[in-house]
Parts: sequence; C-alpha cells; structure tokens
Amino acid sequence: MPIISITSPSHLLITIFMILLSSKMFCISLSQNLLCPTGTPKVGLPVTKEDIDLLQFSENLEFLEAEYFLWAVHGYGLDIVAPELAMGGPPPIGVRKANLDFFTSNIINEFAMQEVGHLRALRSKVGGLPRPLMDLSSRHFAHLFDEAFGYKLQPPFDPYRDSLNFMLSCYALPYAALVGYVGTNPLIQGYESKRVLAGLLGVESGQDAMIRMYLYERAGKVVYPYRHTVAEFTIHISNLRNRLAMCGIKDEGLFVPWQLGAENRTTTNILSADLYSLSQWRTPEEILRIMYNTGSENAHGGFFPRGANGNIAKNLLKLECGIKNATKKNEKKTLIKS
Repeated sequence: MPIISITSPSHLLITIFMILLSSKMFCISLSQNLLCPTGTPKVGLPVTKEDIDLLQFSENLEFLEAEYFLWAVHGYGLDIVAPELAMGGPPPIGVRKANLDFFTSNIINEFAMQEVGHLRALRSKVGGLPRPLMDLSSRHFAHLFDEAFGYKLQPPFDPYRDSLNFMLSCYALPYAALVGYVGTNPLIQGYESKRVLAGLLGVESGQDAMIRMYLYERAGKVVYPYRHTVAEFTIHISNLRNRLAMCGIKDEGLFVPWQLGAENRTTTNILSADLYSLSQWRTPEEILRIMYNTGSENAHGGFFPRGANGNIAKNLLKLECGIKNATKKNEKKTLIKS
C-alpha cells in the first residue's frame, strides 16, 4: 500500500486549507461568544428553594392545558406523547377528541406542543410533579357555564361539540396561567427561575391573545343553540372567575364599560389589563379558588377533584383539614358540656 506524504503538493494544500478553515470556525465561534453572552449573573443562585414551590405550583395549570389541548386535537394525551412527564399521575377524566375545523385544530395543536415544552422546561429547572387528577369532562364544563350564566343552559354546554365551543372553553385556561406568572414574578429570586418564568409568561400571554382575538372576530355571533353571543359568553365567564377569586376585577370579557377600557377611551377589550394597561396578577390562592370552582383554596373540586399537587396546594388543603378537625373537637366539647 503506498504511503501518502503530507509534503506532497496536493496534500499540503489540503492540510493548509483545513487549518485555515478550523481557525476561521474558531474565530466565528469566539466572535459569537463575545456577541452572544449567556446573560448569567456573576452573583446569586440559579434557583432558590422558594422558587421550586412557586414554579412547581404552575405545573398543575400546564398539565391541565397540555392534556386538554392534546386530547382535543389527537384523541390522546401525555401518556402517548410524553409519558415520562406524567410521572405516574392518573389520566384525566372525561376528556376526548373535539370536533375541530382545520384552522382551529392547527392552533390548538401548536398550543398543545408548547405546553409539553413548558412541562419539560419546568421539570428541568425545578423538578417535575406527578400529574394531578383532572376533570375535563363535558359534564364539568356544562356545570361551569351554567354557574356563569346563573341558570341551566339547554342543551348542556359541550366544549367538544365544535370549534367555537372549544375556544370558548379555552378562554379560561391560558389566562389563568398568565395572571399566575405575573403574580409569581416578584417572589422569584433565582436567575434561572426568572428566565424560565419570563419565557413561560411570554408564550402563555400569546396563547391568551390568540384565543381572545379568535373570539373577538366572532364577538357578535350567536352561539348555537343558545341565545347568547360570543361576547356575552366571555363576560359571564370572566364575571364568574372574579366572583370565585374574590379579589376584585382581574378578569374582563371582550367588551367593557369605557371606565375600564384602555385610558378610559375604549369599550373593546381584546386584551384584558388593569388601569394602566398592565397584565393583571393573581396569587396561588386566587387561582385555586377558580380552578377548584369552590371559591376556596382549601376545598378541592372543579378541574382538580382531589386537589392540585405541590407543596403550596397540599399545604392549603391540610389547612382545611385542620380547621375541620378543630371544628369537630369544639362541637364534641359543646355536646359534652351540654
């Protein structure tokens, strides 16, 4: 076999070319590193202990959105798409494929994959939680909409019936996560925690805006077979969430009195915001009052029949158990004395 000499003209040229190419790539890499710093602070912790509880709490809402969106489009959820993220938690109750048109299906499919990514991001930064038991049945949504309107809709509202019904049911979900992240923001300390929270907030805000714009384009449309328009549906749902959360007006429909509009100069309300057109915020307690549909962060139900997971939610449920036990003891003492 002939020996190839590196000193031969052709191989020498190739060697020189490879050296120049590698040095150029090194320069490009170095230049990119200088132009694109990591943004990592020189001081502080990436994630604090307090951050973990706060961000893990949000995984409950991310699970809710991921399962609802996945099932609506594909007829299956995390157990097929990313079973490792469920961490052995029970599958949702009553969820099924929705009758979506092509346009709406594409939107919800993208939302679904984004929610899977959110769960991966949270798991990588603060650790995952087992998927909580969730009720996504049409029966539950029907009860929710009956409560919003103050009477039983006939026939019962079915989110899986068509695209418009499904988007009306979605009206509540990304917004709950959005206001939760805004509320969590000042409590987060770690720089990596802040980065992931900001990323989550940006996408959840975009999802909420997309859903609201979808509904705004159909605001005057009567939702068949009911006599209420899309705009009326959003107003009733927002009012219900405000009543359950019990902390003022932090949720608004597609139209508002001009006193609540941007700069008091508009009644349209494509994006829900406060007096200064900033995003509203809610505490975990407020969110649980809404998601449990009980008006109490200590009494589970609604979307989470056995309660949400994580230290924050579990401690609030334990508090309710403690109150009940104390009440029973006092009642026994009263009976004994009497």
